[in-house]
Amino acid sequence: MTNGRRSSLVLGTRGSKLALRQSEWVRTRLQEISPEVSVSLKRIQTSGDKILDVALATIGGKGLFVKEIEEALLRGEIDLAVHSMKDVPTMLPDGLAILCVPVREDPRDVLIARNGHAFSQLPAGAQIGTSSLRRQAQLLHSRPDLKIEMLRGNLDTRLRKLREGQFDAIVLAAAGLKRLEWTENTTEYLPMEVCLPAIGQGALGIEGRCDDLFVRELVAPLNHPPSQTAVLAERALLHRLEGGCQVPVAAYATLRGDTLVLDGLIASIDGRDLIRDVVQGPPSEPERLGVRLAEQLLARGGDKILDSIYGRDRHRDV
Repeated sequence: MTNGRRSSLVLGTRGSKLALRQSEWVRTRLQEISPEVSVSLKRIQTSGDKILDVALATIGGKGLFVKEIEEALLRGEIDLAVHSMKDVPTMLPDGLAILCVPVREDPRDVLIARNGHAFSQLPAGAQIGTSSLRRQAQLLHSRPDLKIEMLRGNLDTRLRKLREGQFDAIVLAAAGLKRLEWTENTTEYLPMEVCLPAIGQGALGIEGRCDDLFVRELVAPLNHPPSQTAVLAERALLHRLEGGCQVPVAAYATLRGDTLVLDGLIASIDGRDLIRDVVQGPPSEPERLGVRLAEQLLARGGDKILDSIYGRDRHRDV
């Protein structure tokens, strides 16, 4: 167990503009808390950053954005890491933990249209860029006349492709645009009724080694309990559904007074079938609430949707 004080720490991060902005925000907060501790950034290229020409669902899903960083943590090459929680699998490697979840940024998705059209005004057949099956399913559920095209890359790459005319519109997470102060590009914030967010969208997670008490105590003041509680509920739902990038699953939890409200859905990839439900309960039991909603979605037909999706995946793997 590591409990000794250190004068310097290494924070691991992906190299994108957004990842660096998020990590720099955490470093600044930590140095305000403990000015005597120097925090340096170490850029680590992940598999998800290297492979940009295929959909995530076909190459292993969201873990591709954290795997190499977690390996560096386990080897002791870095002391902590900052992730977008929507990129973090529900199962962490032995010896690692999400030590805290800072205050959550805007969880919504945004539409950026080349001609300034709102979602309901997009012409039939408009080409929408996204790499997310979750977004694809929900957009097609509302507008089956649209054409969804794969869009990978960092935020600046995606915006460039839109400007070049490769798409009529693209859908991105509001949180990233706000953190980079690029919100002037936004055409419309998609309402939750149209596009429920990804699990953990808008939230950051600081990951470290379970036995590193010094880092655990250092980052503790950054934790925002309402954000952490919401993310725990959402991730419990995803874990019960065994979901990842291969499955259109969405959820968003909010604290309303003394009640935790969790909204979630399972959809078919083409958006024709979509099952959505809401549960509420005490905020002291977020994981139980997530599992409860997952069970309700499965009982209402979500199990058939998942069987269909995983069945196709198994057939393709053979």
